[in-house]
Parts: sequence; structure tokens; C-alpha cells
Amino acid sequence: MPAQFDFQQFQAMTPLDGANIWAYLLDRHADRITVKRRKPALENLEKIFNATFKLANEVGFRAMNLRDLCGETGLSMGGLYGYITSKDQLAEMIEDVVRHATLEVPKMFRDVSAPLDQLEALIRASIYVSEILQPWFYFVFMDSRVLQAEQRGTAKESELHVQSLFAGIIAQLPPQPGSSPELAAAHILAMFQDWYVKRWKYRAADISPDTFADSAVRMMRGYLSA
Repeated sequence: MPAQFDFQQFQAMTPLDGANIWAYLLDRHADRITVKRRKPALENLEKIFNATFKLANEVGFRAMNLRDLCGETGLSMGGLYGYITSKDQLAEMIEDVVRHATLEVPKMFRDVSAPLDQLEALIRASIYVSEILQPWFYFVFMDSRVLQAEQRGTAKESELHVQSLFAGIIAQLPPQPGSSPELAAAHILAMFQDWYVKRWKYRAADISPDTFADSAVRMMRGYLSA
């Protein structure tokens, strides 16, 4: 894959997007989802998760309950149980989507040989995938504290996996005074987390995903190539 690409090109490259995520969830959790008619199952999964993100933002995931979810989606409690049986299961499925994205997307750029080019590709991909799946990334960032201990640990491992990828590439470059690959990688990670956590700020300033990614890459290259 190329090191330099824009948001539109990335959307064409990656198989995961905001629409086919429902098919991924249905197939991934087919053993626990009892609804077998595919079309209504996909439609209801979209309702359930969009309602979850809405309620989590309005009242908080800890405060919401399954009856709130029924009211927001229009599903009965029995209908909802065809997809999930608890809030913990719902949170687990959301975390799984984010983990899948963070583990799979970097594999697209294994063949980029130059370290700075590979780092650019990973930064762009991280920003763009968090734009496509913004509610999912935002939920895991903001509400991971209410997940079960095992799920919290898995969410942390996913974040550290991305940071370690960045640090491994940075370690191939000449060292920068007063810094370390791990610290530089942590700064890069925080930069693109700001993109999906504080979307209101960039939306108000009319900053597009490409503008943000271009700026992040310039900062990275300016520092690490000095």
C-alpha cells in the first residue's frame, strides 16, 4: 500500500466502514444473536448501537439501562434480547470492533519499507479509521472505565499495541535529544485521539480529516527527520 493517501483513498482501501460494520457484528457474534433473518437483524443492530452511542453521550453508559435502549430503538425487551442480554455484552461488542480495527488496519502497510513513510501511513490510517468509526472509538475512550476488568484490560492492550507499532518504527530512526521512541509514540497517539474525542472543536473550525492528517504528518516528519 502507498504511504501517502487521502481519506477518500483510504475508504476505498479498507473493507471496514460505517455501513458494513453491522454485517461484521452479525457474523462475528452469530453464536449469540438469535435473530437469523439477515436484513432485519442488520437494521436492528444499527438501531441498537446508534441508540447506545446516543444514550451514552446524553446520560452516560453507566446510568443507561436496557429499558432505555428499548425506548430509544422501539424494540421490545424480548426483541432486544435477540441481540444482547446485558450492557456488559453490548460494551464488549463495541470494544471488539475497535480492537479489530486497531489490529487489522496496520497490516495493510507492512510492505512500506522506509520508516518515516511507514509511520506516515500508520498515522493517516489511524486518523481515518477513527473518523469512519468515531462513535465506537469515542465510546471506548470515554466509557472504558465502566467496562468489566477483563474488557478494560483488552482496551488498554489495543491502545498499547498501536503505540508499540509507532515506537518500533521510531526506534529505527536516529534518536532525538531528550526523547525516546516510546514517548514520541505516546505523543503521536494522543494527537490522533484528540481528533476523535474532540470532534466538536475541529468541526467548528471546519477542519477536515485530510487537513488534520496532513498537519499531524508534517509535525511528525519535522521532528523525527530533524
